[in-house]
Amino acid sequence: MVEMLPPQTDWLMPNLAYIGPGAGFAAAGSVLVLLGTFLLAFGIILIWPLKAAARLLTRRGKGAAKVQRLVVVGLDGFDPQLAQRFAAEGRMPNFQALEREGCFHPLGTSLPSISPVAWSTFATGVDASRHNIYDFLTRDPCSYMPVLSSTETRSVARHLNLGLAKVPFGHKAVYKILQRSQPFWKLLGAQRVWSSILRVPITYPAQPFPHGTLLSGMCVPDIQGTQGSFSFYSTRERRTGHIGGQQFQVTLRDGRIQSNLKGPKGADGRAMDCPFSVELDSQRRKARITVGSDRVEVGLKEYTPWLTVPFQGCQGIARLYIQTWDDDAFELYVTPINIDPEKPALPISHPLVYSIYLAKTLGKFATLGLAEDTWALNERVIDEEAFLKQAWLIYEERKKQLYDALDKTPSGFVTCVFDTTDRVSHMFYRYLEPDHPANHGKDIERYKDVIPEMYGRMDDFLGELRAKLGDDPNTVLMVISDHGFCSFRRGVNLNAWLRDEGYLVLHDGAQTSGDWFAQVDWSRTRAFTLGLTGIFLNRKGRERHGIVEPGEESDALCREIKAKLDRLQDPVTGETIMNSVFLTREVHSGPYADLAPELLIGYKRGYRHSWDCATGAVSSEVFTDNTKSWSGDHCVDPRLVPGVFWCNRTINTDAPSLMDLAPTALDLFGVPIPGYMMGAPLFGERVRTTKLATETVDHYRASRDAEVSA
Repeated sequence: MVEMLPPQTDWLMPNLAYIGPGAGFAAAGSVLVLLGTFLLAFGIILIWPLKAAARLLTRRGKGAAKVQRLVVVGLDGFDPQLAQRFAAEGRMPNFQALEREGCFHPLGTSLPSISPVAWSTFATGVDASRHNIYDFLTRDPCSYMPVLSSTETRSVARHLNLGLAKVPFGHKAVYKILQRSQPFWKLLGAQRVWSSILRVPITYPAQPFPHGTLLSGMCVPDIQGTQGSFSFYSTRERRTGHIGGQQFQVTLRDGRIQSNLKGPKGADGRAMDCPFSVELDSQRRKARITVGSDRVEVGLKEYTPWLTVPFQGCQGIARLYIQTWDDDAFELYVTPINIDPEKPALPISHPLVYSIYLAKTLGKFATLGLAEDTWALNERVIDEEAFLKQAWLIYEERKKQLYDALDKTPSGFVTCVFDTTDRVSHMFYRYLEPDHPANHGKDIERYKDVIPEMYGRMDDFLGELRAKLGDDPNTVLMVISDHGFCSFRRGVNLNAWLRDEGYLVLHDGAQTSGDWFAQVDWSRTRAFTLGLTGIFLNRKGRERHGIVEPGEESDALCREIKAKLDRLQDPVTGETIMNSVFLTREVHSGPYADLAPELLIGYKRGYRHSWDCATGAVSSEVFTDNTKSWSGDHCVDPRLVPGVFWCNRTINTDAPSLMDLAPTALDLFGVPIPGYMMGAPLFGERVRTTKLATETVDHYRASRDAEVSA
């Protein structure tokens, strides 16, 4: 997950004032929405005869549906080995009942095993080389600077064409999703099967499709255009260094604090401000917080509801939380300012009014793609208590949205992805291992049951969900995850290793380099890495300063690097750290494999790219202990971290994979499966099973048996 990167950095989502004045908003006022709805209804009546004829044509080739409704609940990061362990402890009776009624299997994940790749595979039924998502970020081959893999947002000039001349008149924002292939709900919609899609990752900007609604998930930016920049206000002096958010020193005068919340850039290029104030009532231990026209009263360590944060021409929403209030200091944490779903400044839903509808009927909710603020906890701006409160508030919002979609979708496809399971696993995994390096200097007792209790809470949710669905035999229920989890104890800076091996060279004999390849000499560098998944060759004809010839030279270099990495040992333990290093051209054959890293790194459990390696830095040491609260991960060999698959029906294989979900959904509704899809339906006669999925089951069974023996 990209939360490991400082989310405020400008490259991650360029702040091009695309939310600022003059850019043109996706949002509309309530009057315009009502007017548009009326005109739409009138238009539907007028074109009804044409639509009836089109309906007959589009249904050609569609077979009979085998179910009335398919419900897929995504629990991001839910791990099969942990689930089996906690089930044995009696924490998961509803999941055990679902297994008895239908089935449970480990679910083969994607290669690489990282959320944007995995959920893209779920949506499209193809691997990364066909949907073009290999990581949260990739490098721009022209500049070597990082860019988001999934989304492009830019500002382009508007012109009025007068024939002889074009007259400029401002700018407009362009939003483009970079995921290729197409989600299966678009194919369902083309055959008039309704879909309700909630917070599936890599669905921003929301793409129109017939017969359905969609609320975007991972990679929706905040109102500043970043992937999540919190604000921290303190009467103490500012911390040194970058903390992944914005920090401000404030003064307490007569029991009152006044400051500003920072918004998008305005017409003058500077960030717009929204004033706020905090009035402290020391006797009652209550604080009155005023933001814009909203005023609420909260106590210490209590989140406000979502407050509207107005700026010129747009508005966002944020929650505020008093982290510290004593004689020595006052500290206030403010979540990243989310896009207001009631007045969306960006295309976060399809149709546009869907987010407005949800906000009006269910209340305001988090829209940020990475809504749980892992970076604030990583930097210890907030503590575990604050993080958990925030995570469960977001979970409750998501649950309401799912139940509303189920009520509105008596037939068709419904899916909702819950992120809480992933974020809690990332931030609390250290509590499962008392000797984890991240435990040094931190509490190891108070929250040691958070992950087991989270699995139990998901079991309660499943029981609630099944009661809501009832015993309808025409509804298929699946509970899945995109990947599992493991410990992240040791970070590996492969850029430092590439330097030591002579594949990466720095200017002027330097041994270290800052973020984003600050000192790299590209004229002598043959290989480099950033993000979490692989190593790129500095290939001639692709990278701007490429020096490695494609073809035989590239292939030989890849094999040479792989052979050395396979032998790479941790100097502390003396053990090799790679489970497998994959040569992309040998495992992926799609049209986008040529843009991908040439080598995909399959670490053993316990290892991952180090924090600085992910940002393109070259450190002095190759190996470091991971001491951050982010103590669990899944960016390892995908065969070691399968997801979960429960279903209320039995399936035709012991080795299902994420690629099977798209063709299965199409098959259940009688929609032809495109020949390009790489998975196979999970019901009926089995067509094929991937080698990776089979090997995943073998690894899972071996690990399970070893754990039982231990």
